[in-house]
Amino acid sequence: MRALLSVLIILFLGSSYLLVDNLDGTGNVVKIDKEELVFVTKVIDGDTIVANGEHIRLLGIDSDERGYDCYKEAKGKLEEWILDKEVVLEKDKTNKDQYGRLLRYVVLDGENINIRLVENGLAVARFYRDRRYEVEILAAEQTARGGKIGCKWAKI
Repeated sequence: MRALLSVLIILFLGSSYLLVDNLDGTGNVVKIDKEELVFVTKVIDGDTIVANGEHIRLLGIDSDERGYDCYKEAKGKLEEWILDKEVVLEKDKTNKDQYGRLLRYVVLDGENINIRLVENGLAVARFYRDRRYEVEILAAEQTARGGKIGCKWAKI
């Protein structure tokens, strides 16, 4: 009986956690698809874009902000690769960050752009809760760092 009660409590808490994670900021539950096709209309920097009117923060990576070494290079390459193109957004565990941006992996023609930014030395691996491509992103960073690739590692 105790075991059954424990399982029920864990299931309830887990489902409550997932429900809270899928709120739209006003307390309304939103349906979240794992993948969504969108059109990229703006690149903010090397890890933030705008598509279908939503700000999207790329998961698993961190690129330089305006005023830092790799800002222009990362933003420029991301614009070259995905601006004015349709891409697939892949959701992991977390829907939005504290700033209301969607958190997604970006895929163009079957290629994960988040990984591509890291392997080109334009961003570093950065993980919090979402880790679907952790192994691939960490391997890309190790390769870029070892090969002194891109603006993040060329000067080291």
